[in-house]
Formats: sequence, C-alpha cells, structure tokens
Amino acid sequence: MNIDIAELWATYGQNILDIGRKIIIAVLIIIGGRIVILLSRNLAQKAVTGKLKADETLASVLRMVVHYGIIVICLIMILDLFGVNTAGLIALLGGAVVAVGFALKDTLGNIASGIIILLLRPFKKGDFIECGSVMGAVREMGLFATTMETADGVYISAPNSSLWGVPLKNYSRNDKRRLDIAISISYSDSIDEAFRVLNGIIREEDRFLKDPPAQVMVQSLGESGIGITLRAWVSGAMYWKVYWDQMKNVKEKIQEAGLSIAFPRRDIRLVKDDRVIPAEKPREV
Repeated sequence: MNIDIAELWATYGQNILDIGRKIIIAVLIIIGGRIVILLSRNLAQKAVTGKLKADETLASVLRMVVHYGIIVICLIMILDLFGVNTAGLIALLGGAVVAVGFALKDTLGNIASGIIILLLRPFKKGDFIECGSVMGAVREMGLFATTMETADGVYISAPNSSLWGVPLKNYSRNDKRRLDIAISISYSDSIDEAFRVLNGIIREEDRFLKDPPAQVMVQSLGESGIGITLRAWVSGAMYWKVYWDQMKNVKEKIQEAGLSIAFPRRDIRLVKDDRVIPAEKPREV
C-alpha cells in the first residue's frame, strides 16, 4: 500500500501540487474581490454621508457596477488560472453585449441619460422642474426613469432620455426668484399716485429682498390702459405665498387710492344713411 501511494505521488505529485496551488490562488482571488467590493461599498456610503454629499441613487449604481464588475474580473482570472481559453469567452461575451445593446438601444439610452443626470445633477429629489410638456416635483430618480408629482397630485413617470434631451427648468435650484405683479390703470388716473401706492406696498412687505431692490415701472401704454409693474425678488421657498398675498393686496390698495383697474372697452356706433348715430350707452366687452 505504501509502495502504491509512493508511486502515485511520484507520478501525479507535481500535478496535485499545481492544482492545490491554483485552488489556493483562486481562493485568494475570491477573498481579494470580496474585500474590494466591501471597500467600494464603504467608500460609496462615505460619499453620500460625508462632505461630497453624493446622490444616493448614484452611489447605489456605482456599488452595483463595482460589485458585478469585480465578480466578472475574478471569474475570468480564475478561469484563466485553470487553463480555460478566456480570450474566446471574452469575445463571446462582447458579441452578446453588442447584440443586447442593439436590441435594447432605447433602454440603454435611458440608462446613459440617467447616469449623466446623476453625475451632473441638474435637479435633485424634491425639486420642482419643467421639461418639455412635463412639470412636477421630483419624487425619485432611477436609472431608467424619473418619477414626479404634479401640483395637483398626478403621478408622472418620465424616461430619463426625455429629461436629458431637451432644455430643463428647475424652479427650486436658485435661492431667490423674481416676482412680477402687473396691473393696468386708466389713462385718466395719475401714474404718480399708482407709483406711490406700489412703493408703499414695497416698504410694508418684509419678505421682499433688499438686494436687488424692488422696482416700480411703466411697462406699457396699451389700448385700454397704462401697464404698471411691481418687480421684486423673494426667496424661492416663499415665492407663491408672497405672490398670492400681494395680488390681493395690490388690488385692494389700488382701489383704496381711488384708482381704477383698466379693462378692455369698446364703443359701438351705428351707421345709418351715411350718418353716424351714437349708441345710447357704450357697451363693455
């Protein structure tokens, strides 16, 4: 028996050692890959919670890409270690990826757009955006689509390619917004009196920012009246609250000052036997 074992070891000992060495190296590759995956997860988490303040969705995507990328690399290294023709396997995988890419080009376009949006961050969760015919508050950003909610509570799911391929307005991005309140007074009213009323409103409204200062200007000389605009800057979070409050306030203050808000008027005259007969009373339309 001892002779048989000695003969077997003499014949196959080197092969057994080579296989054992390869198994040990393969185990070390797996352990190393696992360590790299754990390190990438920790770095991604620190990027989200640390000074970088990276987007959680972007961090999740990076974790997934690194995770599966390390697994594929480790698998190829182990197969190559045991003598498998990895060049042919890589070529086969490359052909499969190209075929899948052609079949799913629209989906891959959404993924590419999603990655670009997550990297450049033209908007974030909670922002109110307008892009083409889509407008709403961002609720969730994903690789394929972005979900939003309109002001009246309607759910919207927009493909990422539709958000990246056209100009986008982000109403929440800047800290301040300009507020314009336009009124029209009669030509018989005093412009100076209208300016006095609107400048008084500016002095009373603490929510108007001091820099840049609020302005009152004659915006237009229309057919039915003189267009006057109150222009002021407010914080983005207070925009609609100030706008609604001041729309009511301006109307009341204008009327209290004895000014009239102009509206379209038409005088109708009847023509009969080449004579112009004034109507009994002008009609308003």
